[in-house]
Amino acid sequence: MKRHRIFIAINLPERVKRNLVPFQKKWPEIPAKWVKPENLHITLEFLGYLKDEELVEVCRFTKEAALKHNSFDINLIKICYGLPLSAGQALDKKPPRMIWAVGEKSEEFTALKDGLDKSLGISESREFSPHITLGRIRKWDWQRIEPEERPEINEEINLIFSVNSIEIMESVLKRGGPEYSIIESFNLR
Repeated sequence: MKRHRIFIAINLPERVKRNLVPFQKKWPEIPAKWVKPENLHITLEFLGYLKDEELVEVCRFTKEAALKHNSFDINLIKICYGLPLSAGQALDKKPPRMIWAVGEKSEEFTALKDGLDKSLGISESREFSPHITLGRIRKWDWQRIEPEERPEINEEINLIFSVNSIEIMESVLKRGGPEYSIIESFNLR
């Protein structure tokens, strides 16, 4: 029985992707696997491997959630290391795992995420802010860099875009990296 590797995402306008790509080239000394421009997105929920009938249910619940929420804007405000470090924690103690473009938290984004989680029966306890993974840091290569030589990444940006839909995406893992395709797209109100 075929299973599909599924996540729910906010896909980015081409203009936003074009503005983010130069940041992937800004720190060549960082040992990272950079996300292909066409794969840049905001993950709302990673659901893992689903059977066809489970996917049908997810589509139904996602559509219901989308219809309850209005379109809104996301303002991307900074480029930084992902999975933010605790206050006062040094980069050499617990290595960052990603490089992110982080968006401002908004009531609309939080309501959409919470509504989607509720529709899908997911209880998420941690606070979630919109973010786009630009690159995944290769841990072992990172640890070989002397702590004082690790670049500081804390770049302020101001990139606003409208969110008018959410998509159910399939991720097919291939040798050259994952390939994403839209299974279904649902417009917000």
